Amino acid sequence: MVHIGTLIKEELNRQERSVAWFARKLCCERTNVYSIFKRESIDTALLLRISCILRHNFFQYYLQELSDCDFYSTEP
Repeated sequence: MVHIGTLIKEELNRQERSVAWFARKLCCERTNVYSIFKRESIDTALLLRISCILRHNFFQYYLQELSDCDFYSTEP
């Protein structure tokens, strides 16, 4: 399962951006950013904002998991 908070934190670090910078862009406090880093799941509207801010498609990780699902299985 995707741990989206970890992926967001890793991307922020990869871009060498600070938590303070990210918080300003999200219009929130730094404590909220640290809370995001701990999340295993996230609201899609927030994920869209984060994707735009970091210019990184975080939805791709969910699409990968979705492609690993067997939609055509007849078993419950």
